[in-house]
Amino acid sequence: MEDTADTGVVVIFGGRSEIGVELARRLARGRTLVLAARRADQLADQVAALTTAGAVAVHVTEFDADDLVSHAGLVDSIVAEHGPIGTAVLAFGILGDQARAERDATHAAAIVHTDFTAQVSLLTVLAATMRDAGSGRIVAFSSVAGARVRRANYVYGSAKAGLEGFVRGLTDALHGTGVHVLLVRPGFVIGRMTEGMSPAPLASTPQHVADAAAKALARGRAEIWVPRSLGALAFVFRLIPRSVWRRMRR
Repeated sequence: MEDTADTGVVVIFGGRSEIGVELARRLARGRTLVLAARRADQLADQVAALTTAGAVAVHVTEFDADDLVSHAGLVDSIVAEHGPIGTAVLAFGILGDQARAERDATHAAAIVHTDFTAQVSLLTVLAATMRDAGSGRIVAFSSVAGARVRRANYVYGSAKAGLEGFVRGLTDALHGTGVHVLLVRPGFVIGRMTEGMSPAPLASTPQHVADAAAKALARGRAEIWVPRSLGALAFVFRLIPRSVWRRMRR
């Protein structure tokens, strides 16, 4: 089968995500892109940015990550209309409100649904589609919050921890199929999602994360930390006694 990973359509699921759009800009030259997001008719700025970055064409389509039943049909329609998916980027997610989630079970479940369950659903659909095609690349985003779940954001962190375990298992299942999975683990990212929060140590920006992800894709990497030094810090996290860990703010 022809390898379409470097030539097929690039799809950003979460088409107004700062990191997703920045990564799309780095992959845009000579490619067809699809931005999948809610209120897709309001993505004019993102379309313009990717056109300027050299995309051959930029299309938009409605996508509700929480509507699991729609995932298979959406992926099928993208392939039918634009051809094989070369690279799929899962750039959607919510941080949620930890304090609210500790008392509001519906909010806690909503965070986990978007950040874990919806990701698992779409990853499974994409993996099956790309396996049948014989090639493709998937980019998923975990977080340092999932390396060792902290009391300060354990709802979000637990979703990311679960996602990381799923992605690692999926990566092993896809070994030898022609489908490549990249797991990106950023630390604190300064952007819309964290607006109003004080940056944590080793903070990065959407541009920094996108640069690292694009380079990792080009090199065929399976997992990266952003910044790289965060990996060593995450190892140290596992050695901290729980009595100390539970008092850490981040």
